[in-house]
Amino acid sequence: MSFLDLLAQSPTALILCTLVLGLLVGSFLNVVIYRTPAAMMSNWRREARDILELPAEDEPSISIVSPASRCPQCEAPIAWYHNIPVVSWLLLKGKCHQCQTKISLRYPLVELFTGVISAYCAWHFGFGFWLGTVLVAVWLLIALAMIDFDTTLLPDSLNYLLLWLGIMAAWAGISPVALPDAVLGAAVGYLSLWSLYWAFKLLTGKEGMGYGDFKLLAALGAWLGWQYLPLVILLSSLVGAVVGGLLLATGVVKRDQGIPFGPYLAGAGLIALLWGEVIVNAYLQMARF
Repeated sequence: MSFLDLLAQSPTALILCTLVLGLLVGSFLNVVIYRTPAAMMSNWRREARDILELPAEDEPSISIVSPASRCPQCEAPIAWYHNIPVVSWLLLKGKCHQCQTKISLRYPLVELFTGVISAYCAWHFGFGFWLGTVLVAVWLLIALAMIDFDTTLLPDSLNYLLLWLGIMAAWAGISPVALPDAVLGAAVGYLSLWSLYWAFKLLTGKEGMGYGDFKLLAALGAWLGWQYLPLVILLSSLVGAVVGGLLLATGVVKRDQGIPFGPYLAGAGLIALLWGEVIVNAYLQMARF
């Protein structure tokens, strides 16, 4: 029996392997979340200097794979055995092995959440190509949500990857969403927030959201179809109102401080991807009474 046959025939093996894979991917996502905005900023500075015809600065190149991971405080290299998801953080007691600087609890939490939600997807969808594509979508949504939360940026590179993966899955017949519904969902998703953006700007003179939000909802439309876009918008608005109200009430953010909408869109998209049909059916049953 091959390894793939084992995964196909044993749900337990599939869930456990997906859990381990998710933990490893979660560790990689921490790198993506930290370095993608830094690489974007570096590229923008370089392009700005070229446009202004200023001399180039001696700035180290930043990418997802280089330079090697190191402590931001003492710059000590991080060995592979200090980079085991969740376990290393616990063994190191949340501190750098060299300088004892505290390591944020967020890193193991991202790893743990990615592992658990990946394992849940394996249980929910079962073995198959659809599971593989859903896992990539979930990982992209986690990265996008955290990057937007930290920097209010939604990188085009990740948004477009999510968008085209959804359309290609529909084209290949892997997705339960038909290709016309996926294409229409992408178009309607983009135009709905684009219209809301301009209506808000004309009424208030302020920008209520960024173009990255339009692209993220377009990507979710490609994955879910246009039929589920109202659910995504409703869920994201409700979560955004509750969480935003709590952040304002606790003083974490000020009234004049912008709150990124991307994490709420990503969270609503994840909920709709996993439980959208259940939510819609429950609503329809309630509406009958």
